[in-house]
Amino acid sequence: MSVNRGAACWSVMIAMMVSLLSGGAIAQEKHPTAQEVITKIQQRVGVPWRAETVDTFKAGNPDSSVTGIAVTMMATMDALERAAASSQNLIITHEPTFYNHLDKLDELEEKENDPVLAEKLSFIAKHNLVIWRFHDHWHMRNPDGIEAGMAHALGWDKHQVRDNPYLFEIPETSLEMLAGDLKKKLGIHVLRIVGDPQLKVRKVALVPGASGLRKETRALEMNDVEVLVTGEPREWETVEYLADAVTEGRRKALIILSHIPSEQAGMEECTRWLKTFISEVPVEFVPAKDPFWKH
Repeated sequence: MSVNRGAACWSVMIAMMVSLLSGGAIAQEKHPTAQEVITKIQQRVGVPWRAETVDTFKAGNPDSSVTGIAVTMMATMDALERAAASSQNLIITHEPTFYNHLDKLDELEEKENDPVLAEKLSFIAKHNLVIWRFHDHWHMRNPDGIEAGMAHALGWDKHQVRDNPYLFEIPETSLEMLAGDLKKKLGIHVLRIVGDPQLKVRKVALVPGASGLRKETRALEMNDVEVLVTGEPREWETVEYLADAVTEGRRKALIILSHIPSEQAGMEECTRWLKTFISEVPVEFVPAKDPFWKH
């Protein structure tokens, strides 16, 4: 009887162990949905969530299980292909996916029948990708998530002006040397510059992306700011303003990085931040390629 009782106990114990192990495996295999990931972001971003925002799902099913997260500056076809190849099905992008600020699918003349748009939509559907934009609230953080990432990439953290995070007091250099340093550190193929190459500069305003005339010229109107570093200014607005300032003999200059390089490091910073509270699935930075090349 004791032998049978012992065997029965062992059977129960083995069954319990198998149950626990299989339960643990199931727990490990359970992935969050895209919506659950985004809810975590909304809870931790540190600013009130706006009702009116472009930070919304742009494609895919928010209830889809997430196998991996790709963070990118712009959800280009190239970035989507690389993400899908790495089993990353939740794409967190800073800029639009469908060629306009609100990601409307009817902005193109042929709408969804446009061949470029149609192929992109087909790829997204085929690979069950979910795309969510993280723009407004990442900029709204204190400090601005994009600006913080760019300052880190440039090694300018210690040069940031305390009461204005968009201004930097760097060691004195020439405009030409500053441009070369930016090009090297950010891996930019093409820079465009307005101003005297030998102009001695120390106070720099970094206004990334496509911020518009008002924000760009607001920095330049400061007497001690010699250089505006930005991403995508309009040539008939900010560029013309700088050209006139140079003709008038003012100590002003402009360095145009182009849009992606001017904000790219900010989304790498976002990747580092996401990894501090998302551990259920891999989170990887997928840099968008600078589309311009020098002839």
